[in-house]
Amino acid sequence: MFEYLPNIIFVVVLFLGLYFFSRNLHRLYRNINLGKQIDVSDNKKQRFINMSKIALGQGKLIKRPISGFLHVVVYVGFIIINIELLEIILDGILGSHRLFSSYMGSFYGYLIGTFEFLAVSVLLAVSVFWIRRNVIKLKRFFGDNMKGWPKNDANIILYFEVVLMVLFITMNATDLKFQEMNSGNLISGYIYGFFSDYSIESLHLIERASWWAHIIGILIFMNYLYFSKHLHILLAFPNTYFAKLNNIGEIDNLNSVTKEVKLMMDPETAFSNDVSESDEIDKFGSSDVMDLNRLQLLNSYSCTECGRCTSVCPANITGKKLSPRKIMMDTRDRIEEVGKNIDLNNGNFIDDGKTLLNDYITKEELWACTSCNACVQECPISIDPLSIILDMRRYLVMEESSAPLELNNMMSNIENNGAPWPYNQMDRLNWKE
Repeated sequence: MFEYLPNIIFVVVLFLGLYFFSRNLHRLYRNINLGKQIDVSDNKKQRFINMSKIALGQGKLIKRPISGFLHVVVYVGFIIINIELLEIILDGILGSHRLFSSYMGSFYGYLIGTFEFLAVSVLLAVSVFWIRRNVIKLKRFFGDNMKGWPKNDANIILYFEVVLMVLFITMNATDLKFQEMNSGNLISGYIYGFFSDYSIESLHLIERASWWAHIIGILIFMNYLYFSKHLHILLAFPNTYFAKLNNIGEIDNLNSVTKEVKLMMDPETAFSNDVSESDEIDKFGSSDVMDLNRLQLLNSYSCTECGRCTSVCPANITGKKLSPRKIMMDTRDRIEEVGKNIDLNNGNFIDDGKTLLNDYITKEELWACTSCNACVQECPISIDPLSIILDMRRYLVMEESSAPLELNNMMSNIENNGAPWPYNQMDRLNWKE
């Protein structure tokens, strides 16, 4: 019985890790589905191409060669190295040791050697990222909304990656069976020299401790993702797949409004196939996260907080309060607050007297936006902060009749004079005199 105790403990640890991970995924899925459903089933081929280029191929990141290359190293290295998790899991369940080595022969050593090379590459890249963030202190990593948890989270994930890579190499370096198999030719073989004075029992203890710490660290990392900006490791793929396909400068129209306009212009076309009679809505625009659509909520959870959007925002550059990154972070914080409210009230949302508008995002931020789409163009995983800004503006104008004086004057002029300027149509050409 006792000989199977490590296997039983491993299965329990694995089950608990996967259970909490699945629970987090369920909460994430629930929260995203609090948004309005939209149709994103069109052009599946193009969506797969976009996902392959942007999420898998890191297409937008490599436009900045240095940071892009380093990110690819960390991304590819971390993903490929964790292929070994399959062997670790099987070894833990079956009680075997280096299960795949007996089937792969000498190729096994080359495979693990490749993993070790990638692990060292990840360590170097992560070190550069840490220096850029904490020593060089790049401007886009800082701001009023990047204090406290957002700042700490960025460093925690770097420390996580360092610890996991060190554990992986240490596990290999202190595994006598593995070192004898490969005659010390790998990176871990050189590190083994530091342990040459250790007894066999001590080496075995260090190897087992590293093995257990590595798999437990992976499970902790998986569950930490839900609370971290690095949730994009998982969500970048659906986010880029479901992203808007049409021109990023195109603004959508409400079908209910379109129907009213068509009714005034030509009643016979008001109820055409593209404008349904059931398009009546209770509310124009968005004042809270439940008014947003599911893609917008997915966007908020996918945000990497990299600050590329804010660094190119012309409003932010000129000193205005608007930060597209903050828009996404505020949306995510609010949907998390709503989700906790639902959990505490047996699956029902009880009005907490708060809304995304005003309590999280101010009118000043919304009206500072120039609608230039620079943030959308710059985002490495196709997040669209502008869509949230426009929906909240729509609510302000159509529900509260609240807009800056300049905008109200312009709309009044358009209504009365057919142009944004305060001149009668008959006087438009007087300037030529």
